[in-house]
Amino acid sequence: MPDINYRKGSVYAADLAVYARAMSADNTDQLSRVKRNLVRALRSDVTEKQRRVLLLYYAEGMTMAQISRKLGVHPSTVSRTIRRGVNRLRRCLRYGAEAFLTQADD
Repeated sequence: MPDINYRKGSVYAADLAVYARAMSADNTDQLSRVKRNLVRALRSDVTEKQRRVLLLYYAEGMTMAQISRKLGVHPSTVSRTIRRGVNRLRRCLRYGAEAFLTQADD
């Protein structure tokens, strides 16, 4: 069995991990704002059908096949609905992020 060396140059990988953790900024406030804005966007910027399918898929952990059976639609419809909902949320958070962030700070 070969000797595994976790050394890159004169720095150990574990040392790099400790350094990265020490130097990383605390972003819990930013993450909580993003989560809050995602919930707002989910409530206001996606259709009811997209919201329902997204919640079943991401929150409930159901597969696309399970969702399609539950809603009585084809699995490809579920796939397209998820893709469109995610794209809509991305656009909202990307282009509306400044407005959301300033609203959140008020």
